[in-house]
Amino acid sequence: MGGLTQTQIDSFWNNGYLMVADAVSKEHLQAMRDDFAVWVEESKSHQQAYGDTLDGRARFDLESGHSSERPALRRVNAPVEVSDSYYKASMDSRMTDCVADLIGPNVKFHHAKINSKLPGGNTVVKWHQDFPFTPHSNDDLITALLLIDDVTEENGPLQVVPGSHRGEIYSLWHDGVFTGAIDNEVAQQCEENSVLCTGKAGSVCLMHTRMLHGSGINKSANPRTIHISVFSAEDAVACSPNPVPSQFQGLVVRGETTGRIRTSDFNMYMPELPEKASFFTQQEHHDDNA
Repeated sequence: MGGLTQTQIDSFWNNGYLMVADAVSKEHLQAMRDDFAVWVEESKSHQQAYGDTLDGRARFDLESGHSSERPALRRVNAPVEVSDSYYKASMDSRMTDCVADLIGPNVKFHHAKINSKLPGGNTVVKWHQDFPFTPHSNDDLITALLLIDDVTEENGPLQVVPGSHRGEIYSLWHDGVFTGAIDNEVAQQCEENSVLCTGKAGSVCLMHTRMLHGSGINKSANPRTIHISVFSAEDAVACSPNPVPSQFQGLVVRGETTGRIRTSDFNMYMPELPEKASFFTQQEHHDDNA
């Protein structure tokens, strides 16, 4: 199965996002599910974030209230370093082909992580754009959200504002604090104009990193786990350190290395790197500064 049609490509650039079914095979998807199930089981023996990543922060992040009876593993940083199935999904799958159809032919990998909302959890992703976390010399960046579980209206689906990738880059700083979230007034407007991105496991949501997006809590008895990979055009050069560094940062996954730098016109504040396992702790500051 190939990449994208011209109609799909046009839809992405018009709306800022695109849902694509069957981004990985059923066998590949099951291997990813199996790996995540192992990590959830391992998390039951931990009370706080654990594991090591390239910059010394924890690989596995636990939501407040996590326990062996009700595990709440909400983030795995750089799963591509510890799982062949997640590595293959990011580096060489139909999902990778689709990304190349949008910002290729030369594409490089920036980072990957897993965000999960297990049943009974309270994780909320406040409204934000990804680009202010990972600014580059140009904005040909895509966040690819691969659905490991079926995503429904009840289990905390991604919400996006169509067309917002062509608009303002909003600050994630408030009163001198980097909160990882936009202003509450703008967030309310986003809620009113948002659409839900639901789909079957194995589908991918390709999202421009300037797209305004967020998601609510999981209100169902079913998990909502997503493998998130960020890619850039090969000639986009990072302007700040990677918030989820890995040994594979900068790997050219489609096309070739040109050694060129391309710029686009934008203006924004530099981000603040998370001190703990994930940006969820940064977003918790948003409530304190609202």
